[in-house]
Amino acid sequence: MNALTADQLPVVVIGAGPIGLAAAAHLVERGIEPLVLETGPTAGSAVREWSHVRLFSTWGELIDPAAEKLLAPTGWVRPDASTYPTGGDWAERHLQPLADVLGDKVRYGATVTGVARAGRDRIVDSGRDEQPFTVHVETSDGREERITARAVIDASGTWSVPSPMGADGLPALGEKTAADRIAYRVPNLSDPAVRARYAGKRTAVVGSGASAFTALALLADLAKENDGTHAVWILRRGISDNTYGGGEADQLPARGALGLRAKAAVEAGHASAVTGFRSQAVERDGDRLVIVAEDGRRLDPVDEVIVLTGFRPDLSFLSELRLGLDERLQAPTALAPLIDPNLHSCGTVYPHGVNELSHPEQGVYLVGMKSYGRAPTFLAMTGYEQVRSITASLAGDQEAAERVELTLPETGVCGGAGLFDEPENAEESGGGCCAAPTTLQIGVGAPASTSGGC
Repeated sequence: MNALTADQLPVVVIGAGPIGLAAAAHLVERGIEPLVLETGPTAGSAVREWSHVRLFSTWGELIDPAAEKLLAPTGWVRPDASTYPTGGDWAERHLQPLADVLGDKVRYGATVTGVARAGRDRIVDSGRDEQPFTVHVETSDGREERITARAVIDASGTWSVPSPMGADGLPALGEKTAADRIAYRVPNLSDPAVRARYAGKRTAVVGSGASAFTALALLADLAKENDGTHAVWILRRGISDNTYGGGEADQLPARGALGLRAKAAVEAGHASAVTGFRSQAVERDGDRLVIVAEDGRRLDPVDEVIVLTGFRPDLSFLSELRLGLDERLQAPTALAPLIDPNLHSCGTVYPHGVNELSHPEQGVYLVGMKSYGRAPTFLAMTGYEQVRSITASLAGDQEAAERVELTLPETGVCGGAGLFDEPENAEESGGGCCAAPTTLQIGVGAPASTSGGC
């Protein structure tokens, strides 16, 4: 395939979420044709699933510069930079307008089922680097398509694969059969049906990060209005000074306030903490559930369980590509040491780009939350910097690709690993944690002063 033909091929972007759409905006700015493939029916389909949740970050930190340049000529009004949007706000006021501007460069109802080198499975070396990518797509009406691409940017995120309850990273015994009583997302208690599910009930909340804080705070508010509502907070480790995050010392004030709300829920008796509890099994007790720990402890029966132990990437459709991934985090090999909760301590995760995100398979990139693999924290601004760097490299502007154009905030809050959702992280490693620079913005709560609730 000659260079001219290769240049005419689109760069396929998987996912029309915040980072995927930002990638498309940067590609357009560079004169490169993007094709965004979104499995859902709208832009930000995953974001809309937590539309009730308010972000830690302000509007000023959530709008990519290249995206804003595309939107400005349309009469789009930039939201107040100092305010905190909900997921629904983000989708409706920024992501969907951006996708609309991109027009037919975004396709909905298009699920990527595989990515490979044309005519080469992952074993074949001969002529591999000269071949374009083939992206296998299944449409919402059941049709199969093959799209040829010069490069692939996977911004599909991790939302579709929540981590299970089991402390070994696999579902607890009985977890699947009890699925009718187990949720893996922060509940939307403004929905009457969801509210009725938890009102007056005893609910176990498994997890120790921002999502768990959000659930505890919401259930505490519900308990004030409905007798019998109580949360049982299950932690795999003990409670320390850092369990509730940075509080007033956190330079992301919304996150600090959320931790204080969770602490208040425990102190007020709306939630009770069970520490050092590593879930091994879920058993039926009539209409209720009993959670059993590895050490044999059995909790009193609960009506519902909310598992908030983080997310993990779906790598199944990338199986024919040669990816360089860290064996623990499933993040790009060069990026993993910067974000590894087993090792990472105070200070920032410095902005990173194409060098840290490249793989042995040249031309394929995992970005956004997916680039962090099982590492539990992420900042949208980090993702915007990732795609700025990658698109510069695809345009042949290596100087811009290697230039840092982002300064991230610090918090000065460090210590144990209890500041984030709890996947298979370094909960007893003795290492510290990095707070604001890598804080997960997606699916987290806001301070009471901002939202009055979630």
